[in-house]
Amino acid sequence: MIRETCFRSFALAACTPALIVTACGDDSAQDPQTSPSVATIDANSGAASSNAPEPTEKIDTERTFGSASFRADVWADNWFALYVNCELVGEDSVTITTERSFNAETITFDATYPLTIAIEAKDFKETDSGLEYIGERNQQMGDGGIIAQITDTSSGDIAAAANAAWFSIVVHRAPLIKDCEKDSNPYDNCQFEITEIPTNWASAEFNDNAWTEATKWTENDVGPKDGYNQIPWGTSARLIWGSDLEVDNTVLLRMVVEG
Repeated sequence: MIRETCFRSFALAACTPALIVTACGDDSAQDPQTSPSVATIDANSGAASSNAPEPTEKIDTERTFGSASFRADVWADNWFALYVNCELVGEDSVTITTERSFNAETITFDATYPLTIAIEAKDFKETDSGLEYIGERNQQMGDGGIIAQITDTSSGDIAAAANAAWFSIVVHRAPLIKDCEKDSNPYDNCQFEITEIPTNWASAEFNDNAWTEATKWTENDVGPKDGYNQIPWGTSARLIWGSDLEVDNTVLLRMVVEG
């Protein structure tokens, strides 16, 4: 029997399938890795404007209002989707269902300041147990991590870079009991927590005050490879994730860049 667990954080929803909503408010297909019976938590917040904190790592750049061209460089373990001003501008070309998918992506797009940058980042997992290589000798928890920087190509300045000033929320956590890592039946016995993705979470109007600051991690922590060193990262760009590299499997990240 599948162990269903409810967690009372934010507004509690029944133990029913999580409704996956796109970043800009349209319904989308349920995550193929989401089980048919899960614990859900309603993480929707109000509609007040987001007030991002001052960056902890200053980026020296002059910006003006109006349309501009940008280049986004992103490396993720394992997958990401990038939204700017509530529009999907690009995603990892390697599907999340691919094991050992480590690669960097460069995405070009046009946008108007101020920029609302939002990233959905996922670590690979075979089931909601949060484990990978299930049934093999190396069955284990995976670990995630992402780094990104967005360059205004007209000036050459870095308009935004991933760091601890970004707001984050973890919407899939597993296994909640790490001793489950070598369990012979992890899908039934490992506990997991799934939070409903907030509606319009990538929009400028979304209120992320209830979110927490992203956790900054070192290269030694994440072990980036396969494409990471192909990007000339600026000094302000950092590897970030939730507060636990192993248990946090899907993370939403936001930053507002004023003009």
